Formats: sequence, C-alpha cells, structure tokens
Amino acid sequence: MSVLSTPSASLNWREQSGCLYHDLRVRLRNAGLRPTRQRVGLGWLLFARGDRHLTAEGLYEEASKARVPVSLATVYNTLHQFTEAGLLREVAVDGAKTYFDTNTTQHHHFFVEGENRLLDIEGQEIEVATLPAIPDDMEIVRVEVVVRLRRKEV
Repeated sequence: MSVLSTPSASLNWREQSGCLYHDLRVRLRNAGLRPTRQRVGLGWLLFARGDRHLTAEGLYEEASKARVPVSLATVYNTLHQFTEAGLLREVAVDGAKTYFDTNTTQHHHFFVEGENRLLDIEGQEIEVATLPAIPDDMEIVRVEVVVRLRRKEV
C-alpha cells in the first residue's frame, strides 16, 4: 500500500452512539488510554466541533475559558498521548510551532503566514512524483506537504 493512500486510523467515530462524551470515552479506551477527567475534558474541546488545527497553547486557552482544570504541561502530555494513540496528527510548521490536527486522514496543508492558520488540502490534490532514496533499515511512514501562503499586498 502506498504511503499516500494509507487509510485513516480514525474512522468517523463521533457518530457511533450519537453522544460525543460516551464515544470519546470508548475511543480513548480503544486507543489504550484511560479516560481520565483531563483527557475527556481536553478531548471534548478537541473533537466536539469537527476537524480543526490547534496548538497546545490554543487548547490550553480554550480549556481555561471552559474551566477545564489542566496545566499547560498536562495539555502538552495529553496532545502527545493522543498523537501516539492515533487520535491526532502532529503538523510541524516551524521549528517552534507545532499544530495538532483532529483530521487523521492522509492530507496536506496550506499555512497562512501572518495569521498562523492551517487549512486542509485533500491528499489527492497534491502529487509527489519522486522521493529521495532512504536508508535500507528505514521505511517511509507518511509524506506531508505544507504550502505556505500570505495575503497579497494591494
């Protein structure tokens, strides 16, 4: 199977029972994660509004406004646990800026400079013709393309 056609690890799990809270707890358990109060609270903020891109700081700010009692360290740990479990994709835009994507299907991104915003590009809209040779003891996990945009000056 091609790297670019790998099926998503997360199917539309939000429609299992019709209750996001219940489905989230089940999804966490199925991913090998205990559905702690912090994980469920952060998961609710991440997944309740459909596919989105968030930084740890952005999620921490949302959690504070929603009165979900977590530290910034807990947010980082939870985001990395969700990523390792296949519930999120990590998208590195700059060395210091990482976004977490709730859409785990194969796709690419536009990054709008000056707005620090990611937009999805469907996987079929970009074709990677060739890839460099890789060491014999390695395999390609995923290919991600980030196209940088900025508003035109008028």
